[in-house]
Amino acid sequence: MPPYQIRHVHPGDGPAAHHVLHAAVHQGAAAFYSAAERAAWAPDGPPAPDWEPRLLSGHTLVAEDRAGAMIGFMTLGHDGFLDFAYVAPGWMGKGVGDALYAALEPIARAAGLRVLSTEASHLARRFFHRHGWATVARQSAIRDGVAITNFRMECPLP
Repeated sequence: MPPYQIRHVHPGDGPAAHHVLHAAVHQGAAAFYSAAERAAWAPDGPPAPDWEPRLLSGHTLVAEDRAGAMIGFMTLGHDGFLDFAYVAPGWMGKGVGDALYAALEPIARAAGLRVLSTEASHLARRFFHRHGWATVARQSAIRDGVAITNFRMECPLP
């Protein structure tokens, strides 16, 4: 039995998910992005007012450790866009992302989706390649005047 469990997002999970995102960006992605890029991507402070509604609007799964602390989450939109995929730095490389993705893929199939897409960071790109995704384009997202490189990726569902 893994040291974590996967469940659907609940109202009130927004702050914990924001904490995971912030830590994943500022610690986990530090080897790939400058401090300015990470600050623009995940600014300090509370999440935007639309943060939790975004988590609740799609198919969001969270991973929790045995103590009930959130250690990762993934959000799949109704259009097949994987909007969020973050794992807490201390849990990276321990199968949490794999477990979240394995649980989301059947949801996508059941919804009749034929292709999934995302905009992956340098760090997440390796994860998605391992799961059969292809890079479609390298692109720059501008956040707070800072260009942040990411990769448009797609994955057909068999």
